[in-house]
Amino acid sequence: MKRLLVLAMVLGLVLGIGVSFASDTNTVTVTANVVGTCKFLSSTSTLAFGSLDPSSGSDVNASTTVQFWCTKNANYSIIDDNGSNEETGSDVHRMKGPGTNNYIPYTFEYTPTSGQGNGRTNPIDLKISGTVKFTDYQNAVAGDYSDTVVLTITP
Repeated sequence: MKRLLVLAMVLGLVLGIGVSFASDTNTVTVTANVVGTCKFLSSTSTLAFGSLDPSSGSDVNASTTVQFWCTKNANYSIIDDNGSNEETGSDVHRMKGPGTNNYIPYTFEYTPTSGQGNGRTNPIDLKISGTVKFTDYQNAVAGDYSDTVVLTITP
């Protein structure tokens, strides 16, 4: 019994003296995702053809510029809905005038239609242009004509 007691004491001393603290590490992964975003800087703009004078004999052109931005290096594309007066089954843009069936067709073009974003602080100019041909308004009913075209930009 004495031997067991001595042995227990020796083991206790050996273990007591040899006690050390263990350390460990942990790696934390930090993540984020920058979302590809595109935004027009204004929600409305106007492509104004002005007064269409049937005595002029001339086509009428109009242009405007709209700015937008996209996340840097995000690919974007821009489409339009052909306007609220689109002729059924066609891609013809038309302005509606007074009365039931009074329309004036016009071309509607814009550039660029696709590309890569430059970041929020470097907006891109979207140049919009259109033409009303003389032959399309020379016999038009007098009055105001309009259309609404929605442009959609997607990253």
